[in-house]
Amino acid sequence: MAGMRDIKRKISSVKNTQKITNAMKMVSAAKLRKAQESMESALPYAEKIYEVVTDISKRVNPEIHKFLQPKEEVNTIGVVLITSDRGLCGAFNSNVSKRFTSLKREFPDKEFKFFCVGKKGYEFARRQGYDILEKYISFSGKITYNDAIDIGNNAAKMFNEDKIDELYIIYNEFKSVAYQVAQAKKILPLDIGEPEEQDSDSVIDYLYEPNANALVREIIPRFINFTIYSCLLESIAGEHGSRMAAMDNATRNAGEMIKKLTLNYNKARQAAITTEILDIVNGAEALK
Repeated sequence: MAGMRDIKRKISSVKNTQKITNAMKMVSAAKLRKAQESMESALPYAEKIYEVVTDISKRVNPEIHKFLQPKEEVNTIGVVLITSDRGLCGAFNSNVSKRFTSLKREFPDKEFKFFCVGKKGYEFARRQGYDILEKYISFSGKITYNDAIDIGNNAAKMFNEDKIDELYIIYNEFKSVAYQVAQAKKILPLDIGEPEEQDSDSVIDYLYEPNANALVREIIPRFINFTIYSCLLESIAGEHGSRMAAMDNATRNAGEMIKKLTLNYNKARQAAITTEILDIVNGAEALK
């Protein structure tokens, strides 16, 4: 009987957990729709500002802006590490940590300093003993463009002051609801590639007012801030998608566990009934 009581207690506990995981899945599904809308609405602007910055940067002398000049020697790399504040979202946060580990292998002799966005990334960097320049936690998925400006301005300031020689952003790129890919994207200095031939039919000939040199100083900081903002939006959408998938799996696993426990309970109950019947039959036979 004690075994049956334990099984009933486990069944009740798993059912309560199943209700919680199912509710979390529904909440994440609702938040995911809003996060996807924000991400998709920002995408056209992100693509266009990248196109303009790439074009204008190839028209000017890199010496006019520090963000266009690669450092002669790279010793310190800044990393904007974007994770979530909460767990229960599958491998969402661990994939970002693994992507940083992969980046570190590419630069084994470099020093890394962090701008941590999200509590999980901050805890990871702190456990590993890295220098944390700034931390941004407790956003709870409510990221605004002003938050991205704050992060971008601080990172750009560190680059200008030569406290970091390069800047990378590591985040989960949103591919689909159930699929996100951890990416490491270089932000500073800007990688604009080789100058293009201006007489090429494939190159759009923009006219810049007042001139390209003046405009590049204004648009590059905006490009950096919006790049961070678009990565934040993708990460938020990916977090909700990953949590929704994880909670859906947990709900299904809880259902399977309930079935197994119910089967074990029925077997134990049947065994107890059979034992009682045998006791009664043996007692009746003993009285004859």
